[in-house]
Amino acid sequence: MNGLRLEDLGYDQFFESKRPGGFSVARIASEHRGSYEVVNQNGRFLAKITGRQMFDASSREDYPAVGDWVMITELGEDQAVINGILPRKTVIKRKYGDKNRTGNKGDIQIIGANIDVAFVVESVDRDYSLNRFERYFAILKDQGIRPVIILNKTDLIPGEQLEAIISEIKERFDNADVISTSAFNEAGIDQLRMYIEKGKTYCFLGSSGVGKSSLINKLIGEDSIKTGEISGYSGRGRHTTTSREMYFLKSGGIVIDNPGIREVGLADVSSGIEDLFEDIIELGKGCKYNNCTHFSEPGCMVLKAVKEGKIDEERYNNYMNIKKESDYYEMSDLEKREKDRNFGKFIKRAKEDLKKYE
Repeated sequence: MNGLRLEDLGYDQFFESKRPGGFSVARIASEHRGSYEVVNQNGRFLAKITGRQMFDASSREDYPAVGDWVMITELGEDQAVINGILPRKTVIKRKYGDKNRTGNKGDIQIIGANIDVAFVVESVDRDYSLNRFERYFAILKDQGIRPVIILNKTDLIPGEQLEAIISEIKERFDNADVISTSAFNEAGIDQLRMYIEKGKTYCFLGSSGVGKSSLINKLIGEDSIKTGEISGYSGRGRHTTTSREMYFLKSGGIVIDNPGIREVGLADVSSGIEDLFEDIIELGKGCKYNNCTHFSEPGCMVLKAVKEGKIDEERYNNYMNIKKESDYYEMSDLEKREKDRNFGKFIKRAKEDLKKYE
């Protein structure tokens, strides 16, 4: 990585304007247990955050994530200390759907920071789901991240079936960019490369086994990412990515590989929902009641449009589920903030009481 500039890593005026004097900056390339690999124009460093940062962190969102720009102190011998995180331009986050090794139900997981374009990958043979695409789109549009659909493993289905799937996608998502690929026969790989610009950051999202790592290997030009043993079900290597990692392409593009996401739990994506379901929201403005839930109220224009076939029933159901989930998260977040405020008041009163006995 000789001759590398910060701009080659995605650094721009947005981050420079937020950067305090006296610190070097670097980008988080990968995360390990208790440490991070960061990279800048001086090379790669193994870095840790300070104890003060751990103490001040109120949630997982306050810790560095892959893609973040951080302020560092270089210690020599490829070691560094992370002193803080620069404000994020964009962030992809989701809510854990169930309890697992890395988080509890309801916790927020940072998938990637400062992403320009997200490739949402689904396998056409058994993973394909319009509703899952819609969930990803709600998360991405909320942050202003451009989503691009990748239909992978296209060699496993007939051409006419692929055409039918693409038509179905175009009907649900008018302006969606769709790339059909196969890591097996390299179909669509050149088209995928055309999307990747120098200095821009791209994130690959999708379930386990859809072929994200295999596609990135093709872009890199070597098998940098391991794939597992051949599956008897699909005849393809199983996905074995267990952590997020950033890769730098010869073309100058930056890509992030992610572990498979089993469940796309939504955090606060209210603006993403408004953008994605603009037609439904506009219809809702004409409902008889201002607080119409579009569930069973008389005079509901949304239900009328569903009944008349103007809105696809499956899309309506997905909208209702996503909206309900987002509203619940937003309500829970407000409750947490209220709890934090009350706790702050308790601490303040306790300190005042202590002073009486000094």
